[in-house]
Amino acid sequence: MDIFDFLDEHEIPYKNKALIEQAFTHSSFVNEHKEGCGDNERLEFVGDAVLQIFSAERLYAIDPPLPEGLMSTRRSNLVSEKALAQIVRENHLNDYLKLGIGEEKTGGRNRDSVISDMFEAFIGAIYLDQGQKTAYKLLDELMDEHIAQIDEHTFDYKTKLQEYVQADSRKSIVYETLSVEGPNNNPMFLVAVKIDGLTYGYGRASSKKQAQKNAAKDALQKLAQI
Repeated sequence: MDIFDFLDEHEIPYKNKALIEQAFTHSSFVNEHKEGCGDNERLEFVGDAVLQIFSAERLYAIDPPLPEGLMSTRRSNLVSEKALAQIVRENHLNDYLKLGIGEEKTGGRNRDSVISDMFEAFIGAIYLDQGQKTAYKLLDELMDEHIAQIDEHTFDYKTKLQEYVQADSRKSIVYETLSVEGPNNNPMFLVAVKIDGLTYGYGRASSKKQAQKNAAKDALQKLAQI
């Protein structure tokens, strides 16, 4: 099976086979073969741009809407070296990579940096050969589950708040129960969320867990406007 069998299986059209093959050609292979074949570095540049706008559009479409700051964090996660390498491994795309002997021996076929660059080049080649619609079709198939994990049903506001402040690992998030009102069978919790000792949000609910989520939502909405 080769990359064209993969594309046929996913019903992705192509015309320029040489361009697609170039996307899977590492510079180490070109250095060892002087037949005039090109490496995938320029295609990687194009693919990176396609991935950025694709992920931005898909994140923008999530309902309820994500705060701008959180969209930036999620986009960074979606198109990170680690995330793209995972997609490559899930679909065995690195099986089609052409490497030089030395790069092969040192584990290049499974190295995150190498195979994530290859994936970007692959998307760049499809985009140049078939246009945005086809490139997006392929990305939707390969990244659908990863994007779905961002949906509100999968991640709550506490998770989103944690990711929002994760850029500075020194910051701590603490949820403090300020009061519990009402009878035991119908309590109402008031919770504050503090980041490094400063209160950023409040939440009320009939359960402590939901009150914490509401407080995190309140904090996120305020932080997104800063």
